[in-house]
Amino acid sequence: MLTCKNLVLTAIAISVLSTAAFATDTVQPLIDGATYTQPRQMVEVEPGRSLNLHCAGTGSPTVVLESGLGVPLSNWGFVQPVVARKTRTCAYERAGLGFSDAATRASDSKNIVDDLHRLLVAAAIKPPYVLVGHSYGGMTVRLYADTYPTEVVGMVLVDPSVEDQLAGYRALDPQKRDAEQYYVDTVEPNLRDGRECVAAASTGFAKGTEMFKKCISDPFVQYSEAVNASNQKQEMGQAMQKAGLSEGEQVFGASADQVRASRHSYGKLPLIVLTSGPRPPPKDPQTPEAQALSAARRQLWVTLHDDVAKLSTRGVNEIVPGAKHYIQLDKPQAVIDAITRVVAMAQDAK
Repeated sequence: MLTCKNLVLTAIAISVLSTAAFATDTVQPLIDGATYTQPRQMVEVEPGRSLNLHCAGTGSPTVVLESGLGVPLSNWGFVQPVVARKTRTCAYERAGLGFSDAATRASDSKNIVDDLHRLLVAAAIKPPYVLVGHSYGGMTVRLYADTYPTEVVGMVLVDPSVEDQLAGYRALDPQKRDAEQYYVDTVEPNLRDGRECVAAASTGFAKGTEMFKKCISDPFVQYSEAVNASNQKQEMGQAMQKAGLSEGEQVFGASADQVRASRHSYGKLPLIVLTSGPRPPPKDPQTPEAQALSAARRQLWVTLHDDVAKLSTRGVNEIVPGAKHYIQLDKPQAVIDAITRVVAMAQDAK
């Protein structure tokens, strides 16, 4: 689920991914149940503002699951129950997303990290943590590890966004646009759509209208009808549209700057990066130039993840064949296995 369908392009479609990344294969059984259709534990992170938290299992370290841009915790529905058989796992919804209260400040990585730390303290979920971050969440958990290094004993990054990816893709731009023009041409149109969606949410969305089609996500084939209906209801609210827009505005702005400024070696911290598999060739024939550009973009995506993995002497980047951007939905066992390995390494290091 992606708040304002076009807005998520600010985080990933600038890279090798396309909107086809969300047309995933059906996985049985479907993600279902009250865990994803009603609030679980509303934890106050500041007076009058609470975040929705769902924890399961027992043991240490605690696995903390951080979702991608504009996404509720249901996207961990295949992964969390399995990992919870081995250790405690906690997923939550950022300010304005899902059942969490509306955000009161920009949804940049620094503020998200602050909220997450407050949440863990208020819920008495003590470290050590293994942090798992998907897409935009991958940048956030890295900043958390930089900010609270003594609390983190491992990380799994699931097809993560990277602070320098916008500059990297601009360098491949056949039109050789400068940074400002490239941003205006590739990112700003999606942000304009996001602002229109926020305005439309103030008066409500009517199903079947153009604004509904533009702003509200298509159902996920991995979710039950009840979960899709619940997610859609939340997404039609102005709080979630605003949160998604703010995240889209920050990901390649303040958030990228924050993560870049804090970037340093993680020493021997267990770290696994999972990269989605290559996209299938488009149905329509491509020119040789377009094929070369697509291949270069794909290689850059892998290289960016290789570079993040190298921040730890124990870091590895693993490509997951057949997985699109939502690896946790397409190939959940790959994510489960990676988390299990990092948890084991963290436990062995005690």
